[in-house]
Amino acid sequence: MPVLAQLAAAGSEPDGLLPAREQMAFSLGWHIVLASFGVAFPAMIFVVHRRGLVRSDPTALGLARRWGKVAAVLFAIGAVSGTVLSFEMGLLWPGLMGRFGDVLGLPFAFEGLSFFVEAIFIGIYLYGWDRMPPRRHLLMLVPMIAAGVFGTYCVISVNAWMNMPTGFRIVDGQVTDVDPWAVLLSSGAVLQFAHMWVGAFMLVGFVVAAVYAAGMLRGRRDSHHRLGFTVPFVFASVAAVLQPVLGHVLGMRLGETQPSKLAAFELATTTEQPAPLRMGGVLIDGEPRAYVEIPKWGSFIARGSFDKPVRGLDTFPAADRPPVNITHLAFQSMVGIGTLLAVAVVIFWVARWRGRDLLEQRWALLALVVAGPLAVVALESGWVATEVGRQPWTVFGYLRTTEAAGSNGWLWLVLAVTLVVYTAMTVGAVVVLRSMTRRWRAGEEDLPSPYGPQLADAVGSDAVAADAAGSHPSGSDGGGAWRS
Repeated sequence: MPVLAQLAAAGSEPDGLLPAREQMAFSLGWHIVLASFGVAFPAMIFVVHRRGLVRSDPTALGLARRWGKVAAVLFAIGAVSGTVLSFEMGLLWPGLMGRFGDVLGLPFAFEGLSFFVEAIFIGIYLYGWDRMPPRRHLLMLVPMIAAGVFGTYCVISVNAWMNMPTGFRIVDGQVTDVDPWAVLLSSGAVLQFAHMWVGAFMLVGFVVAAVYAAGMLRGRRDSHHRLGFTVPFVFASVAAVLQPVLGHVLGMRLGETQPSKLAAFELATTTEQPAPLRMGGVLIDGEPRAYVEIPKWGSFIARGSFDKPVRGLDTFPAADRPPVNITHLAFQSMVGIGTLLAVAVVIFWVARWRGRDLLEQRWALLALVVAGPLAVVALESGWVATEVGRQPWTVFGYLRTTEAAGSNGWLWLVLAVTLVVYTAMTVGAVVVLRSMTRRWRAGEEDLPSPYGPQLADAVGSDAVAADAAGSHPSGSDGGGAWRS
């Protein structure tokens, strides 16, 4: 809905609706990047740490140690934003939680438990360097990986339920026969999580690889930067190739589950059989404008067949149609960027297979640096398409967003405070990470951890002396070797 129309309709909407939408969009859009790191980054740390142990590779061990500290900083900030989100569900959407809280309680409870497990083991991993047997220390990453994946699955299952409700019945206006396990185990939750899980590896892989590509642009072409680029880029490459397939499988369900969202995705004003694929374009005065049309491919992408129809927006009441232009452009941005990144990684690896190292080309490094922000835009666009495309429903077909919101006009103040807090956290994260980077470049590999146990307390003064001498007692993982 255009902004002026929103303002004109404000008198008939709850006072808390617009600030609730703005705050939810901002906090979710901010948090999803950190959540992606919680899902994907521990797996990348595991790979480089294991490489360091198996191959006695000091570069890989050093990289794992650095990445572990970065993960801890991002986790700490993500813990704040995640806690804010948990309160926002009840504060911003009392109509949702008041009516469907029994349905959603179990997934949120499991997500909370997963968060605590992840917090415990990231602490053990961070302080376990030179204090635990090497392979046991490596295994501390496994619960982190599992907890991050399971916690994210629980949250995604709630969002999937909002798109494809299940696990309850409405009897005389009351929610009955609640089955919270149906929320967790629905096929929609599995598919949507797979899409998000792979998207997280795309985002983190391209972003981390972009950091090291930027370093190589500045002439830092040592083994540290090459390994730091290669590991996340391999993850990102696999994810970029898989993502279009998963997105296609997930999207084919929309014709039955959310046909109004599909119509907005395809910019289909009327039912067409077969439907064309419209690339670009916006809806002006109810008609699609400024687009390129490819016959029949809209039906294939949306329905998996060149002959099936795509239902048009005119078959839905005006009150049930999503904001078409935002939904369509966000969907096209996600698909366009995702396709571009998939093509780019194929070109990179084909060139490498043919003996050409694109990391030696300045234009290729510039493209790899740009790929990081593009991956973030793709993920954010996907969530905009998902959430805006579900409107005007919070629970599709059961609860409208106007019914889910409260009447608290003072939520504008909460939004202002949230913007200030999140801005401060962003600035703090940048300052801390840049400070860590500068000190690493200056040779300070073993950065102090505030309030952490002293090395002497854990392994004794003999181990400290051995570390200073460049050797390690039996049972050490050789962490001091990569300092030289």
